Amino acid sequence: MEQFWSIVWLFFWSFAFIAYLFALFAVIGDIFRDHELNGWLKAVWIIFLIFVPFLTVLVYLIARGRSMAERQARSAQRAEKATNEYIRSVASASPTQEIVKAKELLDAGTLTQGEFEAIKAKALSQA
Repeated sequence: MEQFWSIVWLFFWSFAFIAYLFALFAVIGDIFRDHELNGWLKAVWIIFLIFVPFLTVLVYLIARGRSMAERQARSAQRAEKATNEYIRSVASASPTQEIVKAKELLDAGTLTQGEFEAIKAKALSQA
């Protein structure tokens, strides 16, 4: 029975240590990501993280946790916006391809001549 509780404690402390490492690296990343902090304040935070790491992580999360979450959200929004713009730039058809596709639809009788001209004008205005 004693060996069972030793294993339980090992798992508990392993989880606590890994959770602490995640928090520590999140704080370090946030310190360097924050453009509002000047270099001296960043250095002070890092020095405290080296000498009193557990307490410093707790203080940082309490004092700057809200702004940390806001910076992370802004970073995620910028990344999503950049990804969406890249996907649109790669996935969009060229004006020539759009006109060819519209011409095929016109020949098949799916589009009227007016709709074809509108698609053609729109494709040419994008170029």
